[in-house]
Amino acid sequence: MLNIENLHAEVDGKSILKGLSLTLNPGEIHAIMGPNGAGKSTLSYVLAGRPGYAVTEGSVTFDGQDLLALAPHERAAAGLFLGFQYPVEIPGVSNVQFLREALNAQRKIRGEEPLSGADFLKRARIQADALGLSMDMLKRPVNVGFSGGEKKRNEMVQMGIIDPKLAILDETDSGLDIDALRTVGDGINRIMRTPDKAVLLITHYQRLLDYVKPDFVHVLAGGRIVRTGGAELAHELEREGYGAIAA
Repeated sequence: MLNIENLHAEVDGKSILKGLSLTLNPGEIHAIMGPNGAGKSTLSYVLAGRPGYAVTEGSVTFDGQDLLALAPHERAAAGLFLGFQYPVEIPGVSNVQFLREALNAQRKIRGEEPLSGADFLKRARIQADALGLSMDMLKRPVNVGFSGGEKKRNEMVQMGIIDPKLAILDETDSGLDIDALRTVGDGINRIMRTPDKAVLLITHYQRLLDYVKPDFVHVLAGGRIVRTGGAELAHELEREGYGAIAA
């Protein structure tokens, strides 16, 4: 589904990714862990097409397409979803309005008919109920006045409504208490753990992986993958830190 080969990228002339290679197949969940400054968020932004992140070498294909040749909105329509470490607030724009416009814009690019208001609200209610958000909250401006946990749950609602093929989740566990962590983990499993989808889960901590069991855990250090293992690797990192591995 996603194939990254020898990816090099820089920000403001500073080299961040330095030859990163990674393959995700349908049905797989991959966790990426690593010290601060290793390039984890840079990887997510490069894949999503955020401006200011320049690819200087390498290739990325997604479902057989040259991902780097697509504009950000085309990547989204192709099935890529980015979950932010710090979800932004959008005053004056309701969640419902934002999500319906986003979903129907993607459907239009794919040649699909737009969802009616009634069909969209039904879809939104199912996802909101599953994540413990009321429809009243979905009618509020995007993330405005939400707690950290509510923002992350709201983002999982967005992911459920958009229904992507590949979710790139950048420290989704950041700022979550125990109950919210379980809710978000259950949401990821419910929405994305299917044979035709994949998840790239970026995290600092092993705790989310108790709920979202990864098929592979990768250590990113110095701009490249330096070690790959199973779930036991996350426990090792939790016990011993990144020192010896990232050296």
